[in-house]
Amino acid sequence: TFSGKTALIAGLMQHLRQDGYRTGYLKPVSATPHVTGRRLADADAQFIKQTFDLAAPLSKIVPVELTASVVEEALRSKADLPTRVKTAFDELSADTDILIVEGGGDLAEGGLFGLSAPEIAELLDLPILVVSRYAARLTGDDILLARHILGDRLIGAVINAVPKRERDLFSNTVVPILEERSIPILGLLPRQRLLTAATVRELADGINGKILAGEEYTDALVENLAVGAMGVDHALTHFRRKPNKAVITGGDRSDIHLAALETSTRCLILTGDLYPSPQIIAQAEEQGVPIILSHQSTLETVETINQFFGRTRFHETQKLELFLQIFESNFDFTRLYQVLALG
Repeated sequence: TFSGKTALIAGLMQHLRQDGYRTGYLKPVSATPHVTGRRLADADAQFIKQTFDLAAPLSKIVPVELTASVVEEALRSKADLPTRVKTAFDELSADTDILIVEGGGDLAEGGLFGLSAPEIAELLDLPILVVSRYAARLTGDDILLARHILGDRLIGAVINAVPKRERDLFSNTVVPILEERSIPILGLLPRQRLLTAATVRELADGINGKILAGEEYTDALVENLAVGAMGVDHALTHFRRKPNKAVITGGDRSDIHLAALETSTRCLILTGDLYPSPQIIAQAEEQGVPIILSHQSTLETVETINQFFGRTRFHETQKLELFLQIFESNFDFTRLYQVLALG
């Protein structure tokens, strides 16, 4: 989960289109549909559809949405969900040269209905490219397990979010081991802080907060978090070291609010259900800095944000443009084309 599959698919689709291939997209199973307008939709599928102007409706791009009602009905009636996936695949394939199929959050997702990644690959006769998020010394374990499960269907792997300082060591030690075990490593994508940033709106939604000021600036990306629980002099030094940040502090700490507004701050998150002074709200409005009111304590707010910060979805234009640049420079398209026997 949050390994970067959707981002990688966007990179592949753009490159393939530039090379003249008609590309399409299928996400057989969505385990996390959300309400958009009046219907449920998968956010990743919706993003790919809009970004690449895909003509197919979302109902065909995502043939199985595992909502509570769908799961209950499928278990009761033993619905043939794999056939639904195969029908969508055949229809979408008819209009494309290459149809990219996005797997689940892990190899097991959907297995209860015969729709795990290995089962879908077998059903649709697909080669598999695995995306793994860098995890220090443990990176590679999940790829070796995937090789054991998928066998020859695994055509390669991409490792995402590799820290710059660890790239050479990893490339010279772990990558050769994976290559010796017949796992081509097609890309080592460097970690970029902007790609893990969250919008101000996502932070507000994540803590169920109330926006008191600057609502028109809630699309701004937050790259860092800072907690203002110290004296104002120390706070200023601390805040200056963290650009594009969200400052989390008590609603009654006007000194900290002012210090935050003197530095590169994307939003103020004020805790304890304590409203700031009218002067703080006015200054934040003037500077275009949103203020979010949290009903939780500072500690509870920080703990809540830490559960999802750095794991937000890849759906902002700034992120897309940066990732596409990174992907083009760090992915071995020549080797992929050879494996897939493309021209």
